[in-house]
Amino acid sequence: MNTNEPLAYRMSPKTLDDYVGQEHILGQDKILYRTIKADRLSSIILWGPPGCGKTSLARVISNTTKYKFTKLNAVTAGVGDIKNAIEEAKNPLLNPSGKCILFIDEIHRFNKLQQDALLPFVENGTVILIGATTENPYFEVNKALISRSMVFRLEPLTVDNIYTILKNSLSKPEGLGEYKIKISDDTLYKIAETANGDVRTALNGLEVAVLTTKMGEDGYITITDQIAKESVQNRKAIFDKKGDSHYDNISAFIKSMRGSDPDATVFYLARALNGGEDPMFLARRIVIAAAEDVGMANPNALVIATNAMQAVHMVGMPEARIILAEAAIYVATSKKSNASYLAINKALEDVANKDTGEVPMHIRNAPVEGMEKEGYHVGYKYPHDYPGHYVEQQYLPDKMLGTKYYIKDENIPE
Repeated sequence: MNTNEPLAYRMSPKTLDDYVGQEHILGQDKILYRTIKADRLSSIILWGPPGCGKTSLARVISNTTKYKFTKLNAVTAGVGDIKNAIEEAKNPLLNPSGKCILFIDEIHRFNKLQQDALLPFVENGTVILIGATTENPYFEVNKALISRSMVFRLEPLTVDNIYTILKNSLSKPEGLGEYKIKISDDTLYKIAETANGDVRTALNGLEVAVLTTKMGEDGYITITDQIAKESVQNRKAIFDKKGDSHYDNISAFIKSMRGSDPDATVFYLARALNGGEDPMFLARRIVIAAAEDVGMANPNALVIATNAMQAVHMVGMPEARIILAEAAIYVATSKKSNASYLAINKALEDVANKDTGEVPMHIRNAPVEGMEKEGYHVGYKYPHDYPGHYVEQQYLPDKMLGTKYYIKDENIPE
């Protein structure tokens, strides 16, 4: 055992039987489990958040397969490294099988040229690709590579999964088994909860707690709740303001406002702010929701949302959180109508795709003397000259007569 290696690395599973979690793809009746056991793996993309076991699964495969296993990190590797790996795979002296398993960590970091360099060798079977990514591969990986690979979504590990791994680390010699440690199951469970699905965070926190705590007179290192809390720090948020979780979270925020759920709205707002989201971006989304989803059911929502955006700009964080919460809750709890949204979309569709005719002559402008002779403005009825400030007259072009865009619904007040 190399104690200079982090505990998270030392506790990486060596076999499938050691692997904890991801039962939805690694249960004994699942295709990925069976292909790894049979060493009949085809190219795969492993997609999931940090600390969910993507790299650990690749290590398990490297210990299981009879093929040459090569690992590259997309952050530091280039096209030359890919070519070297392929040349070694094709060398009959170094690799009689003529193929290799190539594990590329952070594959979303490869540019198009680097991904294209892999493609022919994945296609002809020289390379069995294992790509690991925290980003949505359907956005970040070439469609040609995706079509030649099976994509497996790894979920954040459950609290019970992480607790099991922590418990194992206390007894295994490659873990912390050489130390005499006292820690309650309840404290271990709290560490697992704080990690929020990232086992690396939990193991690193436990290791810091053990290595920085003095041995007591009884010969044991005692880890209390307070020591654990200081070692793991705050609950790890699964949020990346530039990554896939950004889009998931903002989508949930918008849909919660639209769905009139103020509690979910505030939750996703807090999640975004905790993850470092730009407050002005959030303010703009509230303004859009006020117009798109509340609309004519409560036009004051747009006024409040716009004022809130201006206030956020002037005040800044951390006080801006209060302004954002007030505006978002107001939008969430307002009655909803998308009549304006539907109206403009339908009108834009007609203008773009139909012969909509000409503006009626009587409502055209006649800024220059003599244009009336051509019919401009002739016959226009000024509504304020009539009772109730309204008079019946044609406004739509002849070809669009009878078209309805704005249709009031039951939430729009009279």
